[in-house]
Amino acid sequence: MRFAGNFAMKLGSLGITKSMLWLTSTLDSAIAYYDPTVDPGRADFRGPAIFLFWHEYIALPFCMRGHCNIAMLLSRHRDAEWLDCAARYMGFETIRGSTYRGAGVALRSLMRTNRSSNIAITPDGPRGPRRRLAQGPVYLSSQLQMPLVLLGIGYDRPWRLKTWDRFAIPRPGARARMVVGPRIQIPQQVDRPGLQRYRVQVEQLLERLTLEAEAWAAHGTRKVGQHPLYRKARPLVTQIESPLVTAVEHPGEQSVLPFSTALREAG
Repeated sequence: MRFAGNFAMKLGSLGITKSMLWLTSTLDSAIAYYDPTVDPGRADFRGPAIFLFWHEYIALPFCMRGHCNIAMLLSRHRDAEWLDCAARYMGFETIRGSTYRGAGVALRSLMRTNRSSNIAITPDGPRGPRRRLAQGPVYLSSQLQMPLVLLGIGYDRPWRLKTWDRFAIPRPGARARMVVGPRIQIPQQVDRPGLQRYRVQVEQLLERLTLEAEAWAAHGTRKVGQHPLYRKARPLVTQIESPLVTAVEHPGEQSVLPFSTALREAG
């Protein structure tokens, strides 16, 4: 009976994945960067990094950035089993934990794994409140000394499910837009009040990028520096790692910005 249940779950995960891939293949997708080297789908990517986006928009990065050396942080709850299977089909590694519970377990797991892997987190998942960023990703960034990269995502007139996150399903052929912020470096030595301040600022910046992407998708205007957003179906051969330095120290290149500078850049 258990075998039959697992088989049905895996079969269902595969079906959902195929449906999502078909739907995203019909979209008019575009992306805009504050710094293009933060995209793991590009050959000039400089990583690793922790990518954050709201739970309601998980479908777009899920379908577009598989096989890019990304580990997804998923809830330890049984309800996330189907997503675990689907993520593996799509070329993601998975780490079972939560931004609310199991963050310590996830951190220890990350410490034991290859530190060159990127991490993807929906910081308001798996239970909400909607667009309320948990402190876990900020703490992980601080402890692992990996910069945060925020993804603002929007669709043109999406269908919305009656779930806690108002999960967004794009209409076939609709516009999908992604606005990617610059790297944000959280200091390693930061106390609990400091983590809370950073949490609020990261939440505000992610929401600002999301609203920008939603408005861009709704109006269909052309953004300066926009690029087509393509799905990466295979692992990339080239991945350039860069030291965690500030743009002030190396003014000729964009790399990791202090938090206050990143907030101003995205504003």
